Amino acid sequence: IILACLSLALTCSADCDFAFLTDATTKYINAQAAGDPTSIASLAASNVTYTENGAPLSISEGVLTEAIKIDHNRSTHDTVNCATFSEIIAASNPHPYVIGTRIIFSETSHKITLMESIVTDQGDWLFNATGYLYWNSHEKWDPIPPEKRDTREVIKAAGDAYFNRFDNTSVVVPFDVPCARLEGGAYTGTLNLTGDSCTLAGLPSTLVVTDRRYVVDETMGTVDIFLGFPGLDRSVESQNMPDSHFFRVESGKIRYIHTVSSCVNPGCGLNGTTFGRRRVRR
Repeated sequence: IILACLSLALTCSADCDFAFLTDATTKYINAQAAGDPTSIASLAASNVTYTENGAPLSISEGVLTEAIKIDHNRSTHDTVNCATFSEIIAASNPHPYVIGTRIIFSETSHKITLMESIVTDQGDWLFNATGYLYWNSHEKWDPIPPEKRDTREVIKAAGDAYFNRFDNTSVVVPFDVPCARLEGGAYTGTLNLTGDSCTLAGLPSTLVVTDRRYVVDETMGTVDIFLGFPGLDRSVESQNMPDSHFFRVESGKIRYIHTVSSCVNPGCGLNGTTFGRRRVRR
C-alpha cells in the first residue's frame, strides 16, 4: 500500500476522508446556527482566506457571528479536492438569508485554506427565502444508489455544459425531463412541472463565464460551481457578481439547479433603485 501511494503520490495526497469532511460541515452549520465562529476558526490555517460576496473579511467579523435560525441545510463533500459546499436557507429567521458556502482544506494539514460564502438577503437577485424553502421542500436530493452513480467527470461536464452554452448556442445542455431551476426563490418548475422548464426559462447567449470553482460529490450526484456572473448587476455591468450554481445530476442529466447570486445595488439594478447607492447588509 505504501509503495502504491508513493507511485501515485498526487492521488493519495489529494484525497480527504469523507468522515472528516462531514464533521467539518456539521461544525460549520452548528457554528452558523449559534453565531459562534470559534469552532471554524480553530479549523482554519493561519493564512486562511475568508470572503463574503467576494469581499475579504476575518472569520470573526462575518455572518458567522450572527445566530441564524436555519430552516434547511444541505452539504456536499468532495473527497478528491478536499472541499465542501453547504446550502443554508433561513426563511423564518428575523433577517431571512439564503447562503452558499464553499470550503477548501489543505491536502496535508486538513486546515481550512479558503472559505468563501455568498450571503444573500433582501435585494439580491430574485431573493425570496420563503420561496426558496418551499420549492426546495418539493425536490428529492437523496444519495444516488452506488450502481447508478455518475463519474466525477460526467457530473462536472453537465455543469460546465450549462455555462458553456452561455456564449455558444450550439452547446447541448443535458437537461433532464423534468428539470427545474431555483433562482433566489423564483422557480422555473412553475412553467412546466413535468417537463424541461430549465430550457423554457431560457439562457444567455453572449456571456463568457470564467473562474469556475468546483465541488463535486458523486454520492449526491452534485457539482457546485462558484463563479463571477458577468453583467448580472446592471448598475455595475463591468463587475462580475458573486454567484453559486448548485447542480443535481442524475444519469448524466441535470435534474435540479439552485442558484444564489449577490448584487451590489438592490435588485441588481433592475427595480428602479437609484444606481450608485450601495446596499447595507444586516
